[in-house]
Amino acid sequence: MRITTFLLAAGLCGGAAAATSLAPVFKTLAPIHIGGEARWDYVQIDSPAHRLYVSHGTQTEVIDTESSQLLGTIPDTAGVHGIAIASDLGQGYTRNGKDNSVTVFDLATLKVKGKIKVGENPDAILYDPSHQLLLTFNGKSEDLTVVDAKRGEVIKTVAVKGKPEFAQIGFGGKIIFNIEDSNELASFDPVSLALTQRIALKGCEEPTGLAVDEQFRSYSVCKNKRMVIVAPDGKQQTVKIGAGADGAAWLDGLALSSNGADGTISVVRETSAGHFDSVDTLATAYGARTIVADPATHRLYLPTADFEPAQAQAKRKSKPNTFRVLVLERQ
Repeated sequence: MRITTFLLAAGLCGGAAAATSLAPVFKTLAPIHIGGEARWDYVQIDSPAHRLYVSHGTQTEVIDTESSQLLGTIPDTAGVHGIAIASDLGQGYTRNGKDNSVTVFDLATLKVKGKIKVGENPDAILYDPSHQLLLTFNGKSEDLTVVDAKRGEVIKTVAVKGKPEFAQIGFGGKIIFNIEDSNELASFDPVSLALTQRIALKGCEEPTGLAVDEQFRSYSVCKNKRMVIVAPDGKQQTVKIGAGADGAAWLDGLALSSNGADGTISVVRETSAGHFDSVDTLATAYGARTIVADPATHRLYLPTADFEPAQAQAKRKSKPNTFRVLVLERQ
């Protein structure tokens, strides 16, 4: 199912035809049913291993992307948000918000190897293979915890003075991340273990999801229905997206925003040199606010559930045993 919306310059002759030619085609595949409690946040892909990791409240589900079958469950990941994979170390990590910890597990067996204490209310987590560092981005304590992943030891805590959100590896090997409450994009140097830059995201309110392309341009999605694109030279552009975006992904030349309040994905691409437009809107489901892309299969994965009808000034409640992962495939 697809909804087509094009954001075009007013009065552009032949604009609709031009945008149509730029709109990619995605096919909706059968969802992966998980069931149980409908609580989730991030979803992570290990493309070479054909595995999908899904945060699920107090545990983390591991799915075989070739068969769409559940391979196993990593228990005792209370308040799990982010998941990171260190293939070179044979280890995976979950970031657990309820007990301010990281669970370390074996990639081959999925057995838990131990826990590492980190900052307060850790949200995003990222593994830097070039330096074998694991970083957690801690919302309540407003800092980063830097872990020597090979030894499993915390080596530094770095103050952010703001609430850090999604993170990616950016230009020059720097680690970039959104700061939600100050509307900034920050940069961390994994060599000096220090923050090196903070950039105000123009026209952005409360950035959360973040993606990076092959040219190290970053794509931050914001609460006020905007995506801000930042080039390595600092130039910015803002594009309209849907409501309730919390995740972003990059796939096949497309920047994708998962809009949980709308039940859509906004598709953004470079339509001319250095200029970006929203070229399509794909239908998903209400609540599908986070997203991950598998570059090998050209598929998108978005966790969600069914919800009760909306009521005035009340948060919509999820329906029991409807938790699932939506799957879309680029044609």
